[in-house]
Amino acid sequence: MRCSERNKRDFWYAPFQSSSNMVDEYGNELNETTVAYGNPVACKGNVSAARGETAVRQFGEYESYDRVIVMDDPNTPINEYAVLWVDSIPTLNEDGSLATNSDGSPVVPWDYTVKKVARSLNSVSIAISKVTVQ
Repeated sequence: MRCSERNKRDFWYAPFQSSSNMVDEYGNELNETTVAYGNPVACKGNVSAARGETAVRQFGEYESYDRVIVMDDPNTPINEYAVLWVDSIPTLNEDGSLATNSDGSPVVPWDYTVKKVARSLNSVSIAISKVTVQ
């Protein structure tokens, strides 16, 4: 399946980098994890308007997701641990890193997470879900 250039739209993704356990002021490990993502990368793909019956069977009947992105490069590095900006545009620093507030939260947080990736010989379909990050 090839994607028509006229159907593609811009979106951004940030790949998973690492996770670490949080530590309190006394050096004790907490039961919480912090996750670090790489710099946001701009991409183009065919982003569906809404969830459809055809796409539901593609990933399985029980997988819950909101939209599907189809890209004509099956080797795209987007995986199940990436986060995406589809309906918003991330604010970046001059070096390309994600701009953050004084508390470390992103100025413009991601609005979708990847639920499932289905690769074929000529394309990749990515099921994504809407999230609210604070």
